[in-house]
Amino acid sequence: QVQVVESGGGLVQAGGSLTLSCAASGSIFNLNAMGWSRQAPGKERELVATLTRAGHTNYADSVKGRFTISRDNAKNTVYLQMTSLKSEDTAVYYCSASHFGTSLTDFRSWGQGTQVTVSS
Repeated sequence: QVQVVESGGGLVQAGGSLTLSCAASGSIFNLNAMGWSRQAPGKERELVATLTRAGHTNYADSVKGRFTISRDNAKNTVYLQMTSLKSEDTAVYYCSASHFGTSLTDFRSWGQGTQVTVSS
């Protein structure tokens, strides 16, 4: 089992920046990928960024060029740096881990989420 804990959410003005952190523990030695997803009220969960063990990244079109996923292997921590934030980025952001692929259904270990609110 893999446990992930998110932190770093908060309230930020439109155009601002925020960095989320995700600390992973447990059976992380054979993880294939880490990801960040978000879910806004009344909307489906959206996978916004993934990072594979090989270092490949992928982003949703809605965040491409504004969000960056990265990791610190020594700290077993994954980050999501968010810049040029927009009101439509407001959502609960979830960190997740996958032993398989990088589609949303491949991520089986989820954190509790951290709220990001962007004020216009």
